[in-house]
Amino acid sequence: MMQEHDMSGMEVGSPAVGQPGDGAQVTRTVDIVMDDTMRFTPDDIHVKAGDTVRFLIKNVGKLPHELVIGSVAEMRDHAAMMRKMPDVQHAEPNMISLNPDQAGELVWQFTHAGTVDFACLIAGHMEAGMVGKVMVG
Repeated sequence: MMQEHDMSGMEVGSPAVGQPGDGAQVTRTVDIVMDDTMRFTPDDIHVKAGDTVRFLIKNVGKLPHELVIGSVAEMRDHAAMMRKMPDVQHAEPNMISLNPDQAGELVWQFTHAGTVDFACLIAGHMEAGMVGKVMVG
């Protein structure tokens, strides 16, 4: 049985990360593919401060994957927790979990210039290189 857990320690809504976006205010759409080579394609995305981005995400692998927006430090801490509780299911506005051959979307507003990280926090995936960056200019 999957359990839900709270990611309230993540800085969701902080200026450094941004905030959940309004689908009616989307200024750009970015397609992202996740696969079992533990990579996101693309893994380097450039947006403008203030952009509300609709990420259209597809898992083309045979394993479940997720995309979580946050800071590297917070995601490392969270990934360590996930290794201890691998069956935990989360549902937060800064993330999406997809089973094999599943697609979904995440809408996010990048409020300030800087670098915002994203990663797959399923045990071992981030450590294997399943990470990316959004450069906000």
